[in-house]
Amino acid sequence: MQQTQPSYRHRVAAETGLLMKIGGPVIITQLLQISMSFVDTIMAGRLSPEDLAAIAVGTSVLMPLVVLCMGCLMAVTPIVAQNVGGRNLSVIGKNARQVLWLSQILALPAFFILRNLDFIFVLLQVTDEIIPIASGYLNAISWGIFPAFAYGALRHFNEGLSVTRPAMYIAIIGTLINIPANYVLMFGAFGFPTLGAVGTGYASSVVFSVMFGAMLWFTASHQPYKRFDIFGKFRWPEKKYLSELVNIGTPIGISSSMEVSMFAAVSLLISTLSTLEVAAHQIAINFASICFMIPLGLSIAISARVGNSIGRGRPHDARFRGYVGVGISTVFMLCTASILFLFPEAITAIYTSDAEVTNIAVQLLYMAAFFQISDGLQVSGYGALRGLKDTKIPMVVNLVAYWMIGIPTAYLLGFTYNYGAPGFWVGLIAGLTVAGILHNIRFYVKTGSLMTDVKL
Repeated sequence: MQQTQPSYRHRVAAETGLLMKIGGPVIITQLLQISMSFVDTIMAGRLSPEDLAAIAVGTSVLMPLVVLCMGCLMAVTPIVAQNVGGRNLSVIGKNARQVLWLSQILALPAFFILRNLDFIFVLLQVTDEIIPIASGYLNAISWGIFPAFAYGALRHFNEGLSVTRPAMYIAIIGTLINIPANYVLMFGAFGFPTLGAVGTGYASSVVFSVMFGAMLWFTASHQPYKRFDIFGKFRWPEKKYLSELVNIGTPIGISSSMEVSMFAAVSLLISTLSTLEVAAHQIAINFASICFMIPLGLSIAISARVGNSIGRGRPHDARFRGYVGVGISTVFMLCTASILFLFPEAITAIYTSDAEVTNIAVQLLYMAAFFQISDGLQVSGYGALRGLKDTKIPMVVNLVAYWMIGIPTAYLLGFTYNYGAPGFWVGLIAGLTVAGILHNIRFYVKTGSLMTDVKL
C-alpha cells in the first residue's frame, strides 16, 4: 500500500513545532542573559551616578569584543549540525574539543585587552572620576572571560546537536546567583569589602564560572554524548578542525560586530543631541533589543535545522526549513511590531514619566515597529546562511548594509537634514532592511545552486 505524503501545510506545522522546540529555550536563555545586565545596571544605580556611568562605559567597550569572539565560536553550530546530518559521529567529539581550545585562544588576548583600555576612555573623553572605576570593572570581569568563552563554546556545540534546554536551565541558575553575588560584592555584605561597580565585574566572573562548570558537567555526563568520546583523553589543538572553525567563524564574528557597532555608532551620534533625545533613544533601543531576542533565538534553531539537512545531502529540505524559520520569525516580529505601534505610551511609561521624553520616545517606538520586521528578516536569513556554512559573502553584505548605507543615511538625515533622533532611526531601518533582503536572496540562490548540483 502506497504511503501518503504529508501535505505542505502539515510539513510547515511539523517544522514549526521542531523549530520552536529548539529555538524556544534559546529565546529564554537570551532573555535571561539580558536580564543579568539589566540587574547589574539597576543595582549599580543604587550606588552612585559614577558607578552607574562606569558600568555603562565599561560595557560599551566590552560588548564589541565579546560579540566578535563569541561570533567566532558560533561556527561550531552549523559544523556539528552538518556532521550529525551526515552521520559523521566520530568528528563531532573533535569539534567539541577544538572549539574549547579556540575559546581559550581567543580569551587570552581578550583578557589583556580588557585590562589595558584606559587610552580608549581618554579618547572618548570619559570623565576623570569615572575612568578608574570603569577600568576596575573591566579588570574584574576580565577574569571571567576564560569561563565565559568556554561556556559559549559548549553552548553552541550543544545547539549544533539541537540540545538547547540545558543552556536555558543554566542561564536560570546564573540569573539566580547574579543577584546575591552582586549584593555581597557591591555592597560589602557578610564581611566582604565594599567594591561598588568593581564588585559587579567580580560577580559576573563568578556567574560565568558557575555557568561553565554546569555546562561542562552536562556535556561530559550526558549519556547520549558518550559515543562522541569528547573528553575520553587529553588532546592538543588540531589545525584541521581549528582552521575550519576560524574560516567559518571569523566572518560571523565580524558580521555580528558590524551590526553591534552600527547601533553603537548611532547611539554615539545621538549622544551629541539633546538630553531628551538621548533618553528617548535609550528607551526605544532597550525595548527593541528585548524584542530582538525572539528572532535571534530562532536564528540559532534555523542554523541547526538547515545544517542538518545539508549534512544529509537534502538541499530542498534545507531551503524549506530555512524559509519556514524566516516566516515564523517574521510572524513573531509582526506581533511585537503591533505591540510597539498600538501601545507606545504604555511602554514608555515603564521607563519614564517625563512628558517631553515620552513624546520623543513614542515617535521612536512607532519607527521601531518597522524596525522589528527588518531585524527579524536579517537575523533569520543570516541564520539560514550560517546553516550552509556560508559566512564570507554575508559578512560583505553586512559591511555594505550597515556601514555604507545605514550609518551614512543616519548621519545625513540626523545631522544634515536636522531630523534628529528619528532621522538616525531611519538609517538603522535602512541598513537592516537592505541586509534582510540580501541575506534572504542569497539563501535562495545558494540553496538553488545546491539543488542543481544534487540533480546533476
